[in-house]
This record gives sequence, C-alpha cells and structure tokens, in this order.
Amino acid sequence: MKNRFIPVNTPLITESDAKEVYKTVKSGWISSSGKKIIQFEKKVAKLANRKFACAVSSGTAALEIAVKSLKINKNHEIIMPSFTIISNAIAIIKSGAKPILIDSDIKTWNIKIDQIESKITKKTKAIMLPHIYGFPCDMDKISKICKKYNLYLIEDAAEMMGQYFKKRPCGSFGEISTFSFYANKHVTTGEGGMLLTNNKNLYERFRMFRNLSFGKKNRFNHNDISWNYRFTNMQAAIGLNQLKRLKKIVQTKRAIGFEYYKRLKDNDKIIIQKPKNQFSHNIFWVFGVLLKNKSKKYRINIQEKLLKKGIETRPFFWPMHKQNVFKKLKLFKVQHLKNSEYLANSGFYLPSGINLKVSQIKYITKTVNQLIK
Repeated sequence: MKNRFIPVNTPLITESDAKEVYKTVKSGWISSSGKKIIQFEKKVAKLANRKFACAVSSGTAALEIAVKSLKINKNHEIIMPSFTIISNAIAIIKSGAKPILIDSDIKTWNIKIDQIESKITKKTKAIMLPHIYGFPCDMDKISKICKKYNLYLIEDAAEMMGQYFKKRPCGSFGEISTFSFYANKHVTTGEGGMLLTNNKNLYERFRMFRNLSFGKKNRFNHNDISWNYRFTNMQAAIGLNQLKRLKKIVQTKRAIGFEYYKRLKDNDKIIIQKPKNQFSHNIFWVFGVLLKNKSKKYRINIQEKLLKKGIETRPFFWPMHKQNVFKKLKLFKVQHLKNSEYLANSGFYLPSGINLKVSQIKYITKTVNQLIK
C-alpha cells in the first residue's frame, strides 16, 4: 500500500457505460441532437421532481444561463457565499450584476444564513445557493427569506445529486436549480450540466441560450447574445446508464464517508463532519478534514507529507473575496469573512472516489492520525 498512489478521485466508468456510448456512436447521433439527450433530461427532471430539464455543456454553463434567463443585469445584486467554486461568482459577474458575499457556517460549511438579511438591498434580485461538499443548506430558512423579500432562488446542487433536504430532493428548490456531471460527480458524463425548473418560459430560455439563440423563422437571424453550451448524445448515453445505479453510488459514498468518520472521529486535532444532522444524511461528495491549527503553511505541509505517502489530497475552495482575479478587478471591498478564510486556509479533502477500498481508507486514516497529533 505504501508504494501505491491513491488519487483524490477516479470516475467509475463501467463496461456497460462504454457499450452505451459505442451504440450511440454507431447510430451516428453523436452531437447535440438525439433521443438520448431528451431521455436523460426527462430522467433527471423526474429525479428532482421538476417539470423541465435542459442539458448543457457544464455546471458553470448552467449557472450562466440561469442568471441570464432571470433577466438579471448590471442594476442588480445577487447574494452568494464567499466559500464556494468560482463558477458561482463568474455567472453573476458576466451578467453585469454584483455578487454580494456572505460568510460560511463553520459546522455545515454552507452559507451563514443569519447574515443574509442584513445584506439585502433594493438592488438584490436573487440568492445563488450552492450546497457545499456533503450537507444541504437549510432550505426552509432560505425559502422563507426569498419569499419575504421576493427574491429569486438559484439552487446550485452540483455536488448533491441523490441528496435530500428532509424528504425533498436537492435540485427541486427555487426558480432554477442546476446539476453538474463533471468527472468527480456522482453521475458523470465527463463534462456536462443541467438546468431545472417548473417554469415553462424559463425552460424555453434555457433551450435558446444554450444554442446560440437561433431564429425560429430564419435560423441564422439570431434573437439574443448567448452561447454554444450544447450537450451531446454520447454524453447522454453515459448519463442515462449511470442514473440506473445512482442509489448504489450514493450508498457507496456514504459508506466511504462513514468509514472515514469512524476512523478519524477521535482525533482531537481535526474537525470532520458527522454522518447526519437534523435535516439530512451527509452525502460525503468529498470527505473534508479541517485542521484545528489555523496555519495555511501547516495545512500545506500536511498535504505534502500525505502525498509522499502516496495519498493525493485537494485544498478546500479558495474564497471569492481572496481571489487574485477579483482583487485585480477591485470587485470587493476589503472584507474579513473569518469562517470562509479558516476553511480555505486549514481545510483539505481526502481521496473520495467511489472506487476507494476499505483497505485504502485504513491506510489513509492511519497515516492521517500519525501525521496530525
């Protein structure tokens, strides 16, 4: 085991996945037209209890289309957490709107809900809400705020396919929700994303914006500025086949997370998330470790030592208010969001792919406990 490299994630592409792609290639329907795309969209919509779903080229593309579809522009603000993937901020900035950043809850690593209302102004148009790593946000509280202030909700469920808030699936909340099918997601098509809604008008906008806004009467007389964010029939073939085993994938992820939790919970030098909280079971998209030592140098040193032992890790998201690109743009005033900064400086996640074996987890956790004590 000591001589074996354990990657942070490897996608599980089965022989049956490959066969479905081969059949699709043989059929000749390889690009953005084909029955499998429609079938995949319908299956995902049903999974999320949504009326409509629109497949696109990535989760980031889905977020950009979501913002444009709500007619958000330079006069508007969108509230979002600072501790998240940069895709959330990019989608807002490209629309001309301004991201308004909120700190994170140190227990769930999601947006700190009790800070949201203080940031709402006359310009606030929406809340962009990513669920981070394992637990969903408290959707009861978020939904009440949106209703109270008449705000749109864009639910970013990129990491949450198969997860539930109470008895309701993630991806079913808000005017628009999104999924990602990147290689490290529960269901992967290599790249890819999905927009979901119950609003037919929004759905029609999704379809238009993903496909260059071609004209209806004169195809090459375009109706709007948009993108080529199309999804392919080959990707849909993989997605459809993987959806068949989603429940098993989620069960495997939770089993991996529980195995890690069992072997690391007594280490008093780290903070890890529990298998469940008051409204959900942790889906353990990744298994995160938060060091009680708040030094960034210490975290990097631990990661380097783990890598020498053949264990690949990844640092947590880097917060938006600390991003180099946004500093150059002078987008945010100097902010101190202590929880977001602590998570970014001292957090990393361990190998979390669904191919991970118990023997590997034993080796990883033994090594972690030896190094962090």
